[in-house]
Amino acid sequence: MNVLILGANGFIGSFLCEKILAETDWTVTALDPGDSNLGACLGNPRFSFRKDTMGNSWDWIDREVEAADAVVPLAGIARPAVYIENPLLIFELDFEENLRVVRRCAETRTRVVFPSTSEVYGMSPDEELDEDHSILVQGPIGKSRWIYSCSKQMMDRVIAALGAQKGLPYTLFRPFNWIGPRQDDPLRPEGNDNRLVPQLLGNLLRRRPLVLVDGGAQRRSFTDIDDGIEGLLAILRQPEAANGQIFNLGNPRNNHSIREVAELLREVLAAQPGQEDTASVPLTEVPATEYYGTGYQDVRDRRPSVRKAKELLGWEATRPLRQTLERTVHFYLNQG
Repeated sequence: MNVLILGANGFIGSFLCEKILAETDWTVTALDPGDSNLGACLGNPRFSFRKDTMGNSWDWIDREVEAADAVVPLAGIARPAVYIENPLLIFELDFEENLRVVRRCAETRTRVVFPSTSEVYGMSPDEELDEDHSILVQGPIGKSRWIYSCSKQMMDRVIAALGAQKGLPYTLFRPFNWIGPRQDDPLRPEGNDNRLVPQLLGNLLRRRPLVLVDGGAQRRSFTDIDDGIEGLLAILRQPEAANGQIFNLGNPRNNHSIREVAELLREVLAAQPGQEDTASVPLTEVPATEYYGTGYQDVRDRRPSVRKAKELLGWEATRPLRQTLERTVHFYLNQG
């Protein structure tokens, strides 16, 4: 099988490329403007890489989509701070550019495995979020945080319509707070645009207070990147079982509050030689409007139903949160 991966250097893309090359005999054709996470793939004879943006590569993308057995369009921005600061960029990349890709897949009847998001559920009142039955509830227009969720939800609906009307073979997968090494650089210039674990780790490494937005009572279901990639590989390996389906890929047993994650990460880092003093780094509470601005809105909890992934794909996330945090801390400390 030849898999075309757009956004290959990102958090999910780089791990997916490595996993395919390590565990299958498939070939990978990849696109990304960067290659910093692809060191384990570059030079592999089954890995073909174009270092460029999607905007500069449409002729190439059109050809490669037709040549591929499956397309995984991972190019996108999944940072809440950017949803607030530059909502048009989110719409243009996450919706408009990906729409062009999936339309090309429909023309060539090339299978697409598309990354939806747990964010599409928004403020759904369901205690357990079900792929096929939970309602999708977004906030008011003035809360630009929801442009990412709405862009992804509209892509889900367009892809499903292309499947029904044009015969597009597709699968949608919804990652639930995948975390692990290489997600973001915790020591990038200071700001609030990293995702949760790298942001907290950056504060700890600088001995700065751990900032809890609105007290950190919000709960999420954290999923080890390796568990997530194994679920994605199960989708790619089982086209008949996965066709026309939406799968939550998350770990409901790792449902924790943001405060709990901050406290556990502090404990994990303080157990490392030379980092013992991080145990005394304080936690501080900041209102969301002060941290993100008035365009932000949050949800109380996000817990997935994973029954369908287990029944149809034989997949279930197993790695506990502490193990993932320990691996993430070791990665960044060893990186220097």
